[in-house]
Amino acid sequence: MIQPLQSLSRWLAEHASLFVTAIAVLTFFVPDLFGWVRGTTQTVILGIIMLTMGLTLTTQDFRILARRPLDILIGACAQFFIMPCVAYLLVHVFRLEPALALGILLVGCCPGGVSSNIMSYLCHGDVAFSVGMTCASTLLAPVMTPLLMELTAGEIIEIDAIGMFLNILIVTIIPVAIGCFLNYTYSRRKSFPTVQSLMPGLSVTCLACIVGGVISTVHDDLVARGLMLFLWTFAVVFCHNTLGYILGYTAGSLARFSTAKKRTISIEVGMQNAGLATVLAGTFFAAQPLSVLPCAISCAWHSISGTILAGLFLRRDKHIAR
Repeated sequence: MIQPLQSLSRWLAEHASLFVTAIAVLTFFVPDLFGWVRGTTQTVILGIIMLTMGLTLTTQDFRILARRPLDILIGACAQFFIMPCVAYLLVHVFRLEPALALGILLVGCCPGGVSSNIMSYLCHGDVAFSVGMTCASTLLAPVMTPLLMELTAGEIIEIDAIGMFLNILIVTIIPVAIGCFLNYTYSRRKSFPTVQSLMPGLSVTCLACIVGGVISTVHDDLVARGLMLFLWTFAVVFCHNTLGYILGYTAGSLARFSTAKKRTISIEVGMQNAGLATVLAGTFFAAQPLSVLPCAISCAWHSISGTILAGLFLRRDKHIAR
């Protein structure tokens, strides 16, 4: 029974973008399918995603933060400077309505995505650096995300910075800490690696549920306002994500990083924890339901684009090898 589940978990991890996109399309045609993923349920699901991250982290991963402080500092500064600034710029260039603007800004102010570590591994990046950046940005998120939202979105809506701080603490730091504690306590048991092998599939499934819940929430607006709403929002998400990759790589070049580290910082900066943004949008901007749309599109697109970018990096390696 375990082996089929492990195979399914590997398949979901390798085809995360395809699976999440398929769930989004399916939910558009069957909107009640994930109508239950709202409010507290959505928050719990995100907590499970962060728990799976904690279960795969070891004490060695956290030692990276101490051993490579300059690398992590440069990465964290790039993460929390580039993406909020690009989001703020795009909001004004595209003249987005307040709800969509809030969503894009929230994605930009969130920490790096969990799946970025997988993408760094696939493209022969610096995986240790990737894990260190993800840990650092996640630990900083309770403070940085509310602060940056106050700076970038304070003119659009009143930001409950304290409430956002507590929410991020509950749905990210605490689950990650529990996962790390379980990993530290039970890692020597023979059954624990089996449990860990199932975590990628569980994480992808939970992310798909969150995206499905968002599509269910905004379904009526999408139908009423037609394809242009989706395409316009996707254009902004595409620009935000792509510029994140480009500027992240540029930051690595300016810091004179190796090729592997430049690839990693590019992926870490460009791929955001859009699942967290989705939950925060649903919790704090409920009066603006369309604010979750850019977050949901980002959930799916960041996985797709990360896979594409990793493939381009590998193709470049093969070209140079010739």
